[in-house]
Amino acid sequence: MPHDLLVLNGKLSRPSSSTSRNVHLSPFHMPGFSLGKEALNALVTRKRIYMKGCDIIHEDRQARSAYLIYTGWACSYRLLRNGTRQIINFHVQGDLLGARRLLSPDCDDNLSAITCVEVGEIDIDNLLAAFFSDNHLAMSILWSTFRDESIVTQHLVDIGRLRPINRTAHFFLELGARLNLAGVGTGTTYQCPLTQSLIADALGLTTVHFNRVLRQLRELNTMIFHEGQVELLDSARLERLADFDSSYLR
Repeated sequence: MPHDLLVLNGKLSRPSSSTSRNVHLSPFHMPGFSLGKEALNALVTRKRIYMKGCDIIHEDRQARSAYLIYTGWACSYRLLRNGTRQIINFHVQGDLLGARRLLSPDCDDNLSAITCVEVGEIDIDNLLAAFFSDNHLAMSILWSTFRDESIVTQHLVDIGRLRPINRTAHFFLELGARLNLAGVGTGTTYQCPLTQSLIADALGLTTVHFNRVLRQLRELNTMIFHEGQVELLDSARLERLADFDSSYLR
């Protein structure tokens, strides 16, 4: 279960500037984006902590909140009728989650904490009202939503058209770029708490096959993934291997 860090007067209300916490969202190259960030942070009503493995959003529970990730990692996923799971995307510090519920309150999102995650909770009704009254905030939300769609679209292309070694190279390059934009890591060296089985699931590979691909990339002296640490040894070669262009992330 999540732990509430802040409940104002026992109900949802806007926090004061002393309790608001700034989130480093990825840079958006449009005037006024920083104002959108400030507006999002001002809408946070409380901070919550979800322990590793806890569901933040589940399709069986109607949620009326969106979330800003302050710290930790999460993943969105889809459950199949046979009980298996397909990971759709991983989420890191600065990501806005659950914005789809602005238009579809009953959408079948599932969001789970991969590590201990601290989030800022935003009431969907408040977010919707602010969306129509604050142009800067509306652009921030639209940018976040479009970027998520671009990432998922790229993952679809990777799984459908790239060989396992190419899609794995693309995954680690994309993750490094995302973390760098969020102010975490250097782009070529970063911490990654994802297990091999989680990444293999996201890439449509078995764990054994993924481990074999990692060994191939290591033998090519292009990258190392060991004990939660990623080191991209030859980014240029990896980018050629993956046909990687980070413009869809910005």
